[in-house]
Amino acid sequence: MANQSFTEEKVSLPLGNGEAVSGILLVPEGAKKGNADVFIIAHGQGNGMKHPLLVTFAEGLAGAGYATLRFNFLFKEKGREHPDKKDALYLAWEGAMRYIREESGLEPKRIFASGKSLGGRIAAHMTAEGLIDPDGLVFLGYPLHPMGEPEKARADHFAKIKAPMLFFAGTRDPFCNLLLLKKVFGTLDLDMNSRLEVVDGGDHSFEVPKSLYLPTEDIYRHILKKTLQWLGKAFPKQG
Repeated sequence: MANQSFTEEKVSLPLGNGEAVSGILLVPEGAKKGNADVFIIAHGQGNGMKHPLLVTFAEGLAGAGYATLRFNFLFKEKGREHPDKKDALYLAWEGAMRYIREESGLEPKRIFASGKSLGGRIAAHMTAEGLIDPDGLVFLGYPLHPMGEPEKARADHFAKIKAPMLFFAGTRDPFCNLLLLKKVFGTLDLDMNSRLEVVDGGDHSFEVPKSLYLPTEDIYRHILKKTLQWLGKAFPKQG
């Protein structure tokens, strides 16, 4: 797919509690008002919206014609290490969705929710609860269970999600046992376009052992490529 140029704008996302968080909006030159596909991308617990994976992902999607909005959760915005409680995390996602629909000027045709670890987990729970309604979801390392404790898997909510989902999981991810993930989703009635992409040797952030001689940036580009392939099949662009 041809690489399109795009504009970058730093934005402020008002939240329902009177506070606000920062965001970065990328809009391709070819994005048409009322016919734009938009990705909203949330970060994980130990990073922010400028994590290299999220930057590569957002800029690559924008270059392929998808508008993207990355945003910080409140705890990151305020420089705290520990994540917010559920209600505050929900507020940030709701604020991002509201901004895209009402303040971005894009009037999007389709909205996709994506997130690294915590950011993706919150999007999944909110979708299952009917609080947000993305057309599709992309998970960049899903925390299926606490570190090293697969017996404490949290997956019941996925049965309530009807939108297509794309999961990226590393074979060395201590938060997502691959065999368990496959078992869990083998029992669910998922959309036919949902799928799992495995990153061989990848940990929770998709970094691989040095012995594999595979630069992390190449893995990020691979994730972007697979995402674009999935989008092309599950959500073909029209007009």
